[in-house]
Amino acid sequence: MSTQSATSIRRAITYYAPPDEQDKDQAPLQMGLIRRMLAYTRPYAWKRNALFALTFLRGVQLPMLAWMIGYTLKGPISRKDPAEIAWTAGAYLLLAFVTLVTLHFRYRYALELGESVVHDLRKDLFDKLMSMPMSFFNQTKFGRIISRMTSDIDNIRIGVQDVVFVMIVQGLQMTISAALMAWYNWELFSLMLVLAPLIWLVNRRYRREMSRRIRRMQESWSRVASTLSESVSGIRVTQAFVRQEINAAFFSELIDVHSENNVGVARAAAVYVPLLQLKSQLFLGAMALLGGYGALRGTGWMQVRVGDLVMFIFLANLFFEPVQIIGNQLNQALTAMAGAERYFRLIDQKPEWVDAADARPLPPIGGRVEFQDVRFEYQQGRPVLADISFTAEPGQTIALVGHTGSGKTTLVGLLQKFYRPNGGRVLVDGVDLEKTTGASLRGQMGSVQQNNFL
Repeated sequence: MSTQSATSIRRAITYYAPPDEQDKDQAPLQMGLIRRMLAYTRPYAWKRNALFALTFLRGVQLPMLAWMIGYTLKGPISRKDPAEIAWTAGAYLLLAFVTLVTLHFRYRYALELGESVVHDLRKDLFDKLMSMPMSFFNQTKFGRIISRMTSDIDNIRIGVQDVVFVMIVQGLQMTISAALMAWYNWELFSLMLVLAPLIWLVNRRYRREMSRRIRRMQESWSRVASTLSESVSGIRVTQAFVRQEINAAFFSELIDVHSENNVGVARAAAVYVPLLQLKSQLFLGAMALLGGYGALRGTGWMQVRVGDLVMFIFLANLFFEPVQIIGNQLNQALTAMAGAERYFRLIDQKPEWVDAADARPLPPIGGRVEFQDVRFEYQQGRPVLADISFTAEPGQTIALVGHTGSGKTTLVGLLQKFYRPNGGRVLVDGVDLEKTTGASLRGQMGSVQQNNFL
């Protein structure tokens, strides 16, 4: 393939997004999508509520463990009190055991809740697909449907079972650690407040950039999955027209674009996560310098005891530890948002047509079929059938003969009410199919396809 052809393919891949994948530049976290995702946890409210309780408990336990270590260092150990050292060590071990038990049930309930939500999401999507008319499947690539059912739902699972609860734990850990630091030494704590806006700005920039890159990555993956599925199902046509080399080049470009998007996400994370860590290291360095100076001076502003300084360092580490975790969870949250957008876009898609409100079940069929001036088109302005009229009496056999693509299968699909004619009428025993329900019609018909399925 020529370089010019490869370049044109890359442009088409890079700048063209299918209609159901064209996303506007929206806010990374959308409350409407979050509420819809969490609504799937309502049938499992007791487990969700227990998980919230365990999450809040763990968020308190972690700062308390650090506080007990600092208290033991500045208290019993500095006083050389063996009895109190033994007592605090025992209390620490007990709290550590309770923390492990809490962690066990938090992980267990989170995984069970996530699996339950995924089960319901897939069931709802399958029910939705079963209710869509044939026109939907003619216009939607099979690979995109598979992508919604697999990768997009798995991304939502991560958002439901991990992101919310992990961020609550880390947020509580930071809040309690900040409160304890302010209580022990407000001068050193004020130093952290100076750096807080910088951390917020980095997080804000990170969130916007990652949202844009993740959306692009999700879109490129959907095109890869869709093209792979269509290529496998249409391999006979590909080989018949000797398109192997062209299709291979096209798929190679798809993989290249998706790989570039993945690398782009990794590069963005590789820049912003170290920046967040650098902020914490700068703070700890400044705190050690000023706190050490205050401990040596012993009087005046920034006066601090060595024990309090040690405690403050423990709490500061505990405060900054969640920064990277929250950054990673934010990445997962944005991925879940992208998956939820695409999933609910399909769930919310309205069928082109449904049975009329006054449609009635079809009485037992006698077998008379009549087409009256039937016209049909898949795409507007491109008719497949035009002015088709004929009658088939009960017991009569009629063969439909024509070239490939002449509309034979379409005509049978109209008889089964898989499609709605753009003009004319289809009648069974004199009853217009527009006035009957599709289920009652197909429940009395038999159809033998070229490929066995059921």
